[in-house]
Amino acid sequence: MRTAGRTKHPHHDAPDTAEAFERLARLPEGEERKALRDELVRAWLPMAERIAVRFKGRGESLEDLYQVAALGLVKAVDHYDPARGCAFEAYAVPTVTGEIKRHFRDHMWTLHVPRRVQDLRNRVRHSTKELSQTTPGHAPTVKEIARHAQLSEGEVRTGMEALECFSALSLEAEMPGTDGYALGDAIGGPDPGYDLVVDRVAVRPCLDKLPERERTILYLRFFGGMTQSRIAQQLGISQMHVSRLLSGCFAQLREELLAGVR
Repeated sequence: MRTAGRTKHPHHDAPDTAEAFERLARLPEGEERKALRDELVRAWLPMAERIAVRFKGRGESLEDLYQVAALGLVKAVDHYDPARGCAFEAYAVPTVTGEIKRHFRDHMWTLHVPRRVQDLRNRVRHSTKELSQTTPGHAPTVKEIARHAQLSEGEVRTGMEALECFSALSLEAEMPGTDGYALGDAIGGPDPGYDLVVDRVAVRPCLDKLPERERTILYLRFFGGMTQSRIAQQLGISQMHVSRLLSGCFAQLREELLAGVR
């Protein structure tokens, strides 16, 4: 029967540090314990860096990934209990991996992405990678990924959309294939025409209630572009009368529109 801390390691090149961890667990706080702790961290650092390499190409530099992995390794060394009977590597690998994943979750998303979408992204990415290895030269389809990851096709599409969401592109960034045309130049602004459509639809029932002469005056003034004097000449009335009729129309329309929003 193997003693605690001497379980076979997953990797043949793992350092044999079982006795050192047992001694570390017995040592009180002090220089000797600190020196042994640092020695164990250095011994297992290649393992941590090997894990970090798996996450390269995801928007973070390899040097920063090494640092995050080293931090996870330190935590693993500090919290490992050899009395539990498992090899240190079996405890350290998920600890270091979890530290790197937390780093991506907490620091690499410039846009707020729900945790559920982040999880979908990871499942889609892993499934795509595994399917690509089993069927080289063939890009996995949404249906194949959904079946492999046990997700719906809609969830797969959501995860695929999140694959490139680690960083946001600046509105000042030049668009590919253009000569200084910025992304912000392609974004539209508010269209006042929509408000005009809404206003016309709202006022139409009120206009229908006006007498025919008042509707004619409004049409000539605001759609025909005619002055009050020209309208008066065309209708055979005075300019003052036209002015009073317009004022009366405005007051009636305003009253009916305000009554409709109360």
